[in-house]
Amino acid sequence: MKASIFSARQEALKPVRGFARPGPMPPDTYDKVRKMLLFVALGVGILFCFLLLRLWYLQLVKGQEFSQKSESNRVRLRDLPPWRGMIFDRTGRVLVSNMPSYDAMVILEDVPDAKELAKHLGQVLKMSYLDILTRILTAQEDNLARTIRIKGDLTWEEVALLETFKYELPGVVIQIQPKREYRTDSLGCHTIGYLGEISEAQLKSGRFPNNKMGDDIGKCGVEFGYNEYLTGQRGARQIEVDAHGRELRLLNYTPSSPGASIYLTIDWRLQEKAEEVLRGKVGAVVAMDPQTGKILAMASSPTFDQNMFARSISADYWKQLIQDKDHPLENRVLKGQYPPGSVFKIIMAVAGLEEGVITPSTTFHCSGGMPFGNRIFNCHARRGHGGVNLHRSLVVSCDVYYYNVGLRLGVDRIAKWSKKFGLGATTGITLDSEKAGIVPSSDWKKRRFNQPWFEGETLSVAIGQGYNTATPLQMVRVAAAICNGGIIHVPTVVEKIVNPDGEIAYEFTPQIQSRLAASPKNLDLVRRACQGVVQYGTGGGARLPNLEVGGKTGTSQVVSLERKGKGKNPRKTEHHAWFVAFAPVENSQIAVAVIIEHGGGGGKVAAPVAREVMRTFFELSRSEAAAQS
Repeated sequence: MKASIFSARQEALKPVRGFARPGPMPPDTYDKVRKMLLFVALGVGILFCFLLLRLWYLQLVKGQEFSQKSESNRVRLRDLPPWRGMIFDRTGRVLVSNMPSYDAMVILEDVPDAKELAKHLGQVLKMSYLDILTRILTAQEDNLARTIRIKGDLTWEEVALLETFKYELPGVVIQIQPKREYRTDSLGCHTIGYLGEISEAQLKSGRFPNNKMGDDIGKCGVEFGYNEYLTGQRGARQIEVDAHGRELRLLNYTPSSPGASIYLTIDWRLQEKAEEVLRGKVGAVVAMDPQTGKILAMASSPTFDQNMFARSISADYWKQLIQDKDHPLENRVLKGQYPPGSVFKIIMAVAGLEEGVITPSTTFHCSGGMPFGNRIFNCHARRGHGGVNLHRSLVVSCDVYYYNVGLRLGVDRIAKWSKKFGLGATTGITLDSEKAGIVPSSDWKKRRFNQPWFEGETLSVAIGQGYNTATPLQMVRVAAAICNGGIIHVPTVVEKIVNPDGEIAYEFTPQIQSRLAASPKNLDLVRRACQGVVQYGTGGGARLPNLEVGGKTGTSQVVSLERKGKGKNPRKTEHHAWFVAFAPVENSQIAVAVIIEHGGGGGKVAAPVAREVMRTFFELSRSEAAAQS
């Protein structure tokens, strides 16, 4: 047995036929292999050096940046919008406050699939899938690190649904936003204004550095003009989130600071009366303190409901507003540009006296019209007024008298005095989009139409027609300048601004824009004539018992007399009704301007409106004086 095993081993150790044992490696082959191994080792060494260099760059050079990025994957900074400042009237009554609103927001960088999110969110909020998807995709293209509002002012049912399905809605959060609450519906809506979501253009303009997309800002009125004071300071919540952007815990908290409160110069009771007497009419009323420039009431009709804007205005209501032919969104006090009509004769009287082309006793004969060139320029009294001097010319509003004064002055001197009274330029009130109106002159016509001025055009300008246009705010300053000694104030609607800590950030002081430089004697002559207008002239509708009232009526022609009362809408061809007033005549406390579009005669339609506003003002003044005594 042992012999057989030994034999098998010996047989196995025999060399296999055809194979030879390897001999020593030739020198040249050995060198090649050694060089090859050296190159491989060198390559491995270089790669290892690159790896070390990359690790050094990532860990030391870019380490802090990547650490921050890594941290941002789990830490979010959630915005805390500030509560907007409140608005009060001059008596301290709250006109505008705030209430909490729950908004559905989308954090764009936390949205893994925009289509899937839009589908689920549309089902929960009952919104259009395409609308949501479009908003998300558009915002993602602009800036991924943004939060956008999908729907504001959620109902409790919608809040509950979003909380229930929050795990199916990555990137969606519910944010508590302050919502504007207008306490008196449409009262003072044009003066106070309303809010709307900031636009892309406004954000890029650089005028709103403290605002972000989704914020509401003032769109008109005080909300717009004093937006910077009302906005306040933003706060923030630093939170830890999971991979789906859901909140895990609060890391840090910086509270927001509310905006400043604004106290208006307007008395809500007088404002209420002004809007009441305008109801059903298209027009405007503005009342001002002629000694300071404070606006006491500013009403434009028709009005609109500001709270509809605070609740994410519906498409139907917005369409209704912008398609309304009476333009309820327009503040006619600032933007309504109308021919001033016979109210302009106040300026003509002062200009004629100051330029020396007439005296108080200068008389012109009115036979009902004045021939000039190849036509007759009519007076509103077709039978004429007979001999008319300065005082009577204002009392009866004689057109022929002012045709003659206009020819003696010429259009350029008329323009000079119009500008002295503040026409043709904005008043400087801190509200939105005030219009300047038009003061025509020979230079103006040359620039505008490249045509010379014709003398016949001066006759129309002299009675407040032709190219002349002015706003009610400008015309109330004309009335104020007659009764305050020729001072043109910068009007204001803000009495004071108070910071949240009680510090007064702004307090009103009268600001004089210019002075007429007219003699007190001439101003007194015109003032006494305006008193006659109300006592026994065309402005009798503004008469008040036991009070001296001065005023001037105006009828602003809209179309030629031949077209008046004709066409598809005859009412639109009726004249505008103007009236300006001040009371008392000595040491006046209030000046008022009223315009009623297509109302007809100023004495019949506009003067009674001014009377009710002035009556309410003096009743309130007496009651306040009694309460203080």
